[in-house]
Order: sequence, then structure tokens, then C-alpha cells
Amino acid sequence: MTALLEVQDLTVSIPSRFGEFTAVDQLSLNVLAGEIHGVVGESGAGKSTVGSAIIGLLESPAHISAGSIRLQGDELTALGDEDYHRLRGNRISMIFQDPQTSLNPLLTIADQLVETIQQHRRIGDREARQLAMELLAETGIENAEQRLDDYPHQFSGGMRQRVVIALALCTNPELIIADEPTTALDVSVQKQILGLIRNLAEQRKVGFLLITHDIGVIAEITDRVTVLQHGKVVETGPTAAVLGTPQETYTRALMAAVPRLDTRLERFRNIVTEDKRIDGESRWAVDGASAAYASNWLLGGDKVARHHTAAVGRSTERPDNALLRVDNLDVSFGAHNRWFSKKSGFKALSDVSLHLHRGEVLGIVGESGSGKSTLAKVVVGLVSSSDGTMQFNGATLPDGRHRPRSHLARRQIQMVFQDPYSSLNNRRTVEAILTEPLLFYKLAAKGPDTRKLVASVLELVEMPQRAMLKYPHQFSGGQRQRIAVARALMARPDFLICDEPTSALDVSIQAQILNLLKDLQSNFGLTILFISHNLAVVRQMADRVVVLRRGEVVESARSEDFFNAPQADYSQQLLRETPSLDLLGSPG
Repeated sequence: MTALLEVQDLTVSIPSRFGEFTAVDQLSLNVLAGEIHGVVGESGAGKSTVGSAIIGLLESPAHISAGSIRLQGDELTALGDEDYHRLRGNRISMIFQDPQTSLNPLLTIADQLVETIQQHRRIGDREARQLAMELLAETGIENAEQRLDDYPHQFSGGMRQRVVIALALCTNPELIIADEPTTALDVSVQKQILGLIRNLAEQRKVGFLLITHDIGVIAEITDRVTVLQHGKVVETGPTAAVLGTPQETYTRALMAAVPRLDTRLERFRNIVTEDKRIDGESRWAVDGASAAYASNWLLGGDKVARHHTAAVGRSTERPDNALLRVDNLDVSFGAHNRWFSKKSGFKALSDVSLHLHRGEVLGIVGESGSGKSTLAKVVVGLVSSSDGTMQFNGATLPDGRHRPRSHLARRQIQMVFQDPYSSLNNRRTVEAILTEPLLFYKLAAKGPDTRKLVASVLELVEMPQRAMLKYPHQFSGGQRQRIAVARALMARPDFLICDEPTSALDVSIQAQILNLLKDLQSNFGLTILFISHNLAVVRQMADRVVVLRRGEVVESARSEDFFNAPQADYSQQLLRETPSLDLLGSPG
């Protein structure tokens, strides 16, 4: 069968003052009509660069230095800018990772769809609007006619991704490049989006090049897969063969780093492929700084029963023995009670009760909009509750907005956010970022001892000490997340809230961050509230699991009980919708 897309010996080069960097090195792959071909690899493997090269969106000075790209026999590398512009959207479309940046927040969905349709088809406004409505309906958006006039912010993340897919379908393309289309989506919405992609491939015979770091997505939906490392093809073939019986060492290591739903691992295998200590970093150090120094400092503070972690499952697991207790918590947005109007608003959390014991990891799961992040923000003091109570270490914990918290409570509860790109200040050095909590909480004064402590905590999170001299944008996503964890540790916390800390990371970097969190929890007795839409990750981290749906607790159970015999129908549904990893066989 003739391939829809043929990429042969593609090389993408990026010149710089230090020489020429080869981002993609002699890559070859084919995509058939109606086929979903997956491209997988670690961050920096060249996955997105391949997609950008095919659709002609390489950012200067990156350029195709060798190779051929053919679409239905037409050579694309010889096209000029104007010809490529006509090709894009018309024959090739792209679905980007973040629908929030793909959609214009100032225009309605109708405006954006109609504009795209009329850009490639000579049809009137009414006909274009009708087509836009049909595309929204085809992508699974209910009440499509009414929702056309809504703005992007009025849609959930999964619904926005459906709109982006509708945009990609506007011109009935032959090939769609999907770059991490499900990265930030929960399992329920991910299942829907993957099902939609499969239906489009089968019914419209659209070829898909699916770029992702999620091995579960690859196993669930792709027909063929290509594994990349440092811009080179390591292994390629039918998905069942590559994932089930990988031939290359790197592919086997990548499969071993994938979190499993059927078993809990004490640690993940380390498959670091980048040398973090470059440019002389290994030869630069602050006198006396070490991970051991940081450990002694963290253990030397006013800890809460730091050395006497309660064993999960014993009688000490009573709620009245908990470090954190949340009782009958309600959170509403947009509510008001004025002289001439009363509005109940949207209820994000309703009668939520839970507890965490010292040294325990509690996993919070649920689909988008279930209230997971809202709960985290209430506990950390960023969102106020409308009803209910919280207690921390036996004392009442104010919401932090209407009723201020003590300096000690603010310090003891710290948060690691999902996106280190936005949670770290790119205008400040890592040293300044990590020093700030020390000064704010009066844990140290400026001077050589503070610098020594910052360097030591970086060592503790397995970052080179020289990283303190750099800025966040100079690091990879996984390195930035290590810096975010280090910043939280600088406050000497007892309680750590991790809100989707690995959702944007590839499997190998995710494995490193999970190992780091496991070590920190074990060595320092940290209590962790771990929020994730990835149930396999929660299985690896959590002692107990709480399931939220539409702001309400539908199940609370020990981790093993939950994953082996969930009681609630919704819990069973979440587990069914998690991508199957049966192709990978037994974990090694």
C-alpha cells in the first residue's frame, strides 16, 4: 500500500555560534491513510521538531538540511513559503498540546471556526457557520448550535481540545499531526479524545502522526510506533511488537519507567540520558555544601513527629489522630448575597471530608472539574471556603484569605504546582528563588551560610550546585520541577501538596521526580497530598486514595483496596478508562 506520508532520511539542523546542532538525524517513517503512527521519546528527543518540519513550522534558524518529505507523492521540502501556507490547513493540519494557546480568548468559537473555514473555502457566512456547528457536533460537543457563540474560557480543557480538533478538520485534511493532544487531560476526557481520533482515522481515512511521551496513549491507540532518542530512530514497527518485545536496550529501559496500574514499585529504574553536569558544573561547588548538610538542616527544625511516622493501617489511623483534618468543606465561586439580588454561584466542593496522617501520602483523583486543584488551593490558603472546618496538627487552620494564618502554619504547608514554567520567576536566578523562603520565614539571614544551604538543597534534589547561578529558562522541564521541589523544601515544610507534579513530563523524567518524592517522603517523614489524573502514578505514590466527582467524595480507601476492588461505580469507570498497558507484559 502506498504511504500517505513518506519521510526519508530527514535531518534538521540548528546553527549556532558554537557549531551546528542536529535536532533530527536521518529519520525515516511512513504514515498510511487511516493509520495512527505514534512518535515517542524523552524530552529533547526531537518529536515535536519532526512534526514542525513536516508541516513547515520550523522556527529560524532551524532548517531541513537533508532528506525528503512526501505527501501523496508530492515533495514538500521544495515548497516555498507561499505554497506551504496553502498546504497548511488545507492538506495538513496540526493539533497542538495546549488548546488555551491555540484558541483566541477574545473571539467566540464560531468566529474562529468560520474564519478558518472561509480561509480555505469560498462559502458564505451562513454555510460556514452551519459547517462549524456540524464539526463541533462531530467532535462530541453537546448543544453545538448554542455553544458556537461561547468563548474558549467557557469550555473545560477536554472541550477546548475538541474545538481544536474541529479546527483541524475544517478543511478535511489528509494528514493531522497531533502533538501531545492529551497531556493535561484526565483519563475520562483522554479516553474520549483518543476515541475521537480513532473514529476520524477509520471513518475519514485521515492519517495521524501522534506525538506523545505517554506510553499508555501509544499502547491504547496507535497502529505503529517510532521510538526516538537524541533525534535518531531507535526502533520502529507495529505497536504490539515494539512495546511487547522491544529489541533495543533504550526501548526496554523506557518501558520499565512506565508507571503500572497492576503493581506498585518501590523505585523506578533510572534511565537518565542527559548529563546534567555540563559546562564544568561538576567542578564548581560551594565549600561545605552537600546533600547530607541539607538533610541535617531539614531534620533539625521544629518538625511534627518527624521520626515517628504512623504506620498506615494501624489503630493510629483514626481521623482524630490526623495531621490534617478537613470536615464538611464547601467552596462556591461567583456567589453573592446583595440587597436586590442573590446568587448561589458554582459549587466547586460540597461537603468534602478527609484526613491525612503523619508521614502518609494521600492520592486525590477525579476528572477535570472534580475539585482536585480547588481542594489543594483551599488547604494551602489560596482559595477561601464557604463552609466547613480544617485542622492542622490539632489546631484550627483558617482559610488564609478571610482569616489569616499564623506564620508557622503558612511555612509548614507548601505546594509544588503542575507547571514549573509559570511557578518559577524567570527574571530571578535559582539562588534568589530558593533564598526567598529562607528570608521570608526568617529561617536564615543573608550570608555565606544561606548560600551553602541553597547549594546543599540543590544537591539533595539531584541538581548541580552551579544551577543556583542560572535562570529557570535555562533548564529542562524535569530540572525545573526539581527546582520547584527544592523551593518548597526551603521552607522546612511538614506537609507537601503536589498538584499534578509530573503530568507534563515524559516517562523517564517522571520516574526521576517520583523517585525523588519517594525519597523525600521516606527520609524526612513528609506528609503529602498527591493530586493526579494519572491513576498509575497515584498507584505508585499513595497509601490511600480519595476519589472526587463534581466536588463530592465518592470513595475513600486504602490504595491496594481501591486498585484491586473499587467500590463506587465512578471509581470502576476511571480504572476502566485508564489506557491499558497489557502490551508491555510484566514489569521488569
